[in-house]
Amino acid sequence: MRRVAVTGVSIVDPQGGSTQDFFNRILLGQSSITFFQSDEQPKAIAAPALHCTGFSAERRIGKALASGMDRYSQLGVAAVLDAWSAAGLPIDSEQGNDRWGVSWGTALGGTHAYEHGLREMWKNGKQRLPPMSVVLGMNNACASHIAIKLGLGASCMTYSIACASAATAIGEGFNKIKQGEADLMVVGGSDNPLLYGVFRAWEAMRVLSPGNAETSAGACRPFDSTRSGLVLGEGAAALILEDWDHAVKRGAPIICELGGFGANCDHQNLVRPDQNGQVKAIHMALTNAGLQPQDIGYINAHGTATLEGDPIEISAIKEVFGSHAPDLPISATKSSHGHLMGASGAIEAVITVLALSQDALPPTANLTNIDPKCEGVMHIVGQSIKNTGLKGAVSNCFAFGGSNAVLVFKGTH
Repeated sequence: MRRVAVTGVSIVDPQGGSTQDFFNRILLGQSSITFFQSDEQPKAIAAPALHCTGFSAERRIGKALASGMDRYSQLGVAAVLDAWSAAGLPIDSEQGNDRWGVSWGTALGGTHAYEHGLREMWKNGKQRLPPMSVVLGMNNACASHIAIKLGLGASCMTYSIACASAATAIGEGFNKIKQGEADLMVVGGSDNPLLYGVFRAWEAMRVLSPGNAETSAGACRPFDSTRSGLVLGEGAAALILEDWDHAVKRGAPIICELGGFGANCDHQNLVRPDQNGQVKAIHMALTNAGLQPQDIGYINAHGTATLEGDPIEISAIKEVFGSHAPDLPISATKSSHGHLMGASGAIEAVITVLALSQDALPPTANLTNIDPKCEGVMHIVGQSIKNTGLKGAVSNCFAFGGSNAVLVFKGTH
């Protein structure tokens, strides 16, 4: 089996800055979560949300390209182009490469295109949807745009597995390289759940954190005894994965190694997480990476700040890591950037890569009173931890439907 290098990463920063700017704020425990309203949402939603106010699709990817995309595709393509540039790769779609491919994740796809069109019909009396609604709204649109723009001929895969979408897409891209089916894979995810219908659906489940303009920044509090639910967010993140020898041969900047991937299904309940399934997925990823529990020095937890989900994840971690768990640093960065749905696994994977490569572990923002049910691990509180000599790091994603996806990254030192 071949080794897989990470040679480029990028996050679409909600505040319009660079990926490093974003990571620096995460290290400080700063929140990008804000109270959200839009023209299509005349009433303030009862939960605050992350909103990419600094993002301009026309500026990031060009007016011509952006005009033919739904918001989630614009976010995704922007992230990919930045990661592609960071990896030192040329844009030459005319030549193409049948050994390079794309594997992308999204939970909602181009839902905005459909919702906007239907609102125009119902509210403003339009008689038909825009003729491009199908190609704007299809879940594989973003992956297809990426493949066409960059000439990626090996594969064009889209995974839609709720919150595990992007992590699964990354893992399957990893498998394509390990098994010799590709030399380079563009992987990641994007989503845009900041829509009236999506908000109302999540409100109906009673899992959104209540908030207002004054309290929005601290609304998401994973593992805290006062946590009150998750916060929706939009965005995208991308990674460039390469066969190790392929990366070395072209002189690519190797950030770290993607060492392992574990995925399974709880097959127990559609919405309630299952400890046994999470334990098995983490074990699978560690075995796949050839690492022992004591080799892991950081976990970026799924940590959504729901009452039931957080304690189950901590229990799973304690079962896997045993006596190492009390000394194992853990944080849930959704407290800073919100829950990006199908893109969450990508943004958290990139944060994990940066934590590993820069040996700086971010805190869980807003965590002040650890729930007794979430004790037994080393929660990173208040400020980041640096100079830990990190060898391996884990990124967890656990989704509705019982799907679990775990990624293990390894340092190059």
